Amino acid sequence: MHAETRSEPQARTSSMEELYTANAQRAGRLAYFLVGDKELAQDLVQEAFLKVFARWANLRDPHSFAAYLNRTIVNLAHKTHRRRGIERRYLEKQPRLETMAPQRDYETADELWRQLQSLPQRQRTAIVLRYYEDLTEHQAAEAMGCSQTAIASLVQRALGTLRENAPAAEVN
Repeated sequence: MHAETRSEPQARTSSMEELYTANAQRAGRLAYFLVGDKELAQDLVQEAFLKVFARWANLRDPHSFAAYLNRTIVNLAHKTHRRRGIERRYLEKQPRLETMAPQRDYETADELWRQLQSLPQRQRTAIVLRYYEDLTEHQAAEAMGCSQTAIASLVQRALGTLRENAPAAEVN
């Protein structure tokens, strides 16, 4: 009987390791596209795994681990954007210092990446889930906690903005 109780945690740990191995890279890409910062994305992924694993015993459908993980990453990215907005508004109210950190050189960045980052957070999230993660409207709606109609609308508005801001193609 003692051997059974020892093997249960070992089986759970092995299962978690397999889930981490199977989902970590994809989750990292999703988080990166949502927040645009590699280190922050890694932090979000680690936090998301911890949160989902902590609720492991309470998950209604443990076979939907990837969906739970996606939803957790989207929620954490949203929380991060909210927190950054609060911090930005606070800093805007503070007196400016003479010495500022050098600004990132956006001229050398990829144009599509800049355009994607300029989208509102919910539109960017919808685009990333639909086209990068290749989720259906239903799956993307689940991950964002909204209706499929809302996803379709967010994607349509985002694509419209991207088309409007796309550089004109050269005609020979």
